[in-house]
Formats: sequence, structure tokens, C-alpha cells
Amino acid sequence: MATINGKSVALPAIVDLDALDSVRDLLADAVEQGATIVSCAGVERISTNALFLLMSAAETARRQSTEFAVVEPSATMLAAVDRLGLGEQFAGLVKG
Repeated sequence: MATINGKSVALPAIVDLDALDSVRDLLADAVEQGATIVSCAGVERISTNALFLLMSAAETARRQSTEFAVVEPSATMLAAVDRLGLGEQFAGLVKG
């Protein structure tokens, strides 16, 4: 796990358009409470919009001067990040 202490959110196995509303709500609540750790170990499928949602949550946390980390990204998630050319954006988010 990351070295920050905070609210932990585990992404579901399938993070597609149907899951985005609930994931958005979980992330918003977590970021509002402070430091946020997002576990992505169980992600089997992730949409482009879900990756952008994670980047948006990280930006919101940055603006609120709180920590945000993505931990244990699955191989599937890392492949999606790479395929979409988002490696640079996620480099600062992925910890541990």
C-alpha cells in the first residue's frame, strides 16, 4: 500500500460507464474527507472515462492540498493507461 494514511477506495472489477456514477460518488466522498488511496488490484476492465475520472479526482485532491494515490494497478489497468497514452498523467498518481 501507499505510505499515505487516508480513506481507501477499492475499484470494482469492471469500471465501465454503468459503474461510473457510484465510483464518482465514492471518490468524491473520499477526497472530501482528505487523503485518498484508490486500490485498483481487482480491475479487470476499465473504460477511458474511468481513467479520466481518476485523473479528475486527483486534480480535485491537489486543489484541496490533500494527497491522492492509485495503488496496486492491475495489468489490465496499466495496459489501458499505456494504450491511451496516459502514462505521464498516471506516473505521479501510482504509488507503491
